[in-house]
Amino acid sequence: METVLRPLLVIGGSVLLTLAIGWATDLLLRKADERNPETPLWELLRRGRIPYQLVICTALLRGSYDQAELLQEHKVGVGRTLTLTLIGSAAWLAIRIAAAIVETSYSRYARAHRDAARVRRVRTQVELIMRVVSAIVIVVAIASMLLTFPAMRAAGASLLASAGILGIVAGVAAQSTLSNLFAGLQIAFGDMVRIGDTVVVDGEWGTVDEITLTFLTVRTWDERRITMPVSYFTSKPFENWSRGTPQMTGIVYWHLDHSAPIEAMREKLRDILRNCTAWDGRAYSLQVTDTTPNSIQVRALVTAKDADDIWTVRVAVREQMITWLSAEHPYALPRVNTSDAVLPPTRIPPPDRASLRKAYDFPRTGRG
Repeated sequence: METVLRPLLVIGGSVLLTLAIGWATDLLLRKADERNPETPLWELLRRGRIPYQLVICTALLRGSYDQAELLQEHKVGVGRTLTLTLIGSAAWLAIRIAAAIVETSYSRYARAHRDAARVRRVRTQVELIMRVVSAIVIVVAIASMLLTFPAMRAAGASLLASAGILGIVAGVAAQSTLSNLFAGLQIAFGDMVRIGDTVVVDGEWGTVDEITLTFLTVRTWDERRITMPVSYFTSKPFENWSRGTPQMTGIVYWHLDHSAPIEAMREKLRDILRNCTAWDGRAYSLQVTDTTPNSIQVRALVTAKDADDIWTVRVAVREQMITWLSAEHPYALPRVNTSDAVLPPTRIPPPDRASLRKAYDFPRTGRG
């Protein structure tokens, strides 16, 4: 009877003690979060209660399972399983704690600084740092798990002896992966491109949606996702419309007839922009930039606070100006001239064919 009750007491006592400690810790974190609503640290730490309780329960079982005589036959297997579980749960808890600290630091920085470009830069760096920390913790946890096996410890010396050769071989085999890894770090801390930046890559306009250590995702205006290696952004030129300041100047072109009312178009452009909420009010202009035998090219310059608003301003100006010209000045639209050319006023017009035929129509009296 004792051989059955003792394992139950060990397991049941560990579970109950874990639940009690977890409940008390969660209660303290909840009260701390209520007292400090300006920081998300305590709420983020509460998300790690599952790995926290798993660590406590596994540690208690690891330290007391020897007391259960029923488990003596499987002592080695049970002990190794508990050790592996303890290492994995500890790594999970470490990642959650690191994420809570990093996210809290970013939140404080975002509240203290109003510059959107700097906030996006820090956000990019924070996410990449968190990925690096997670990768390091996972690698250390896996290595620790492997070292719990005697065969792995015995082979450690030979592995270290061949580490140099393996490192060279791995470096050559993973050359592209390593280049992307270092390119990701260069992008994160070199401030080349940040999450939320508006970029043009290979003729595609979009917003940077995700940056990792190996690839970068651009979300286009039509909701497509373009995934590219981060080494592309360190080896090839690309347009970053959000670099420095997000303010932009947009261009709208019209091809019109030579008789287009330019001054009236300038006044209409001013009225359109005044009613356009996306226009930031910085500047606007309208000029004739080119001419051809059949038409003229009219260019309007407008401004907006970012790439999204400049697109809205451009399409609004283009549409409303064409509508206004069609209704008020239809002669200003380009057309193909099929009528006779207008002669200069100082030139005497030639006589028509009827008068010429009448003037030279002599009566015929004979063959001579």
